[in-house]
Amino acid sequence: MYSAGMSTSDRLIESTRELLWERGYVGTSPKAILERAGAGQGSMYHHFKGKPDLALAAIRRTAEELRAAAEDVLGGPGTPYERIEAYLRRERDVLRGCPVGRLTMDPDVVASDELRAPVDETIDWIRERIAGIVEEGKEQGQFAASLDGEEIAATVLATVQGGYVLARASGSPAAFDTGVRGLLSLLAGSQPGRAPS
Repeated sequence: MYSAGMSTSDRLIESTRELLWERGYVGTSPKAILERAGAGQGSMYHHFKGKPDLALAAIRRTAEELRAAAEDVLGGPGTPYERIEAYLRRERDVLRGCPVGRLTMDPDVVASDELRAPVDETIDWIRERIAGIVEEGKEQGQFAASLDGEEIAATVLATVQGGYVLARASGSPAAFDTGVRGLLSLLAGSQPGRAPS
């Protein structure tokens, strides 16, 4: 399942990441982590203090990867509208849901300040990054001056996270795609001289 050159600690982190996404914190047992990682009984405690420490490492890695994937499109070429569109339309496993967003629904993660911190930081980072792009678009005259960058950023996040929920509920990515198209239509209509598509 994992590459031969991957260290035991990396295998443990990767298996924990997958299990957190699939089963949540409570459903991610040390035994399941070890089995998926192909690691021996003492491996977890050799590399980590225990399940909470390993879960934190896994959540941090997931958060870092999500930020990097978001930055690839948000910091890429194009107008502010095109960069937000690229973020909304980027490749996602819609029916599995957002690996960070799903952690916000995990009561054990939310109850722990330490486990929740990388989740909160990632969501805040994405919101601030998108708000900055909206403000950049306003300065360039590409978005109406009346748009509020923070509000649009919150709407983008709500569309993405809500789209995951609706897609999972219906068993089809169509609900996610419909939400994205609707938001992009509203954003397009806020560009001076451009009619909504």
